[in-house]
Amino acid sequence: MNPFKVLKALKFLVVGPLILVMLLVINAMTSPGYWWVGWPALGIGIAWVISLLRVIRAAVVVGGIAALVAILRHRT
Repeated sequence: MNPFKVLKALKFLVVGPLILVMLLVINAMTSPGYWWVGWPALGIGIAWVISLLRVIRAAVVVGGIAALVAILRHRT
């Protein structure tokens, strides 16, 4: 588990929706009758879910290590 990948995934959890909002505004201003933003939204949504799972996995691993350290400290 690369910590830089986790940090990039955490950043994308914030930046991804902002990009999508910007695309929605561009779509509304340029072609209000045609909803082309659905395809980029699908791609960004898939990437966002993958990033979320990466961050959750890292949190579970760090939490497990912290729990193991707490158990080992309690035994001594």
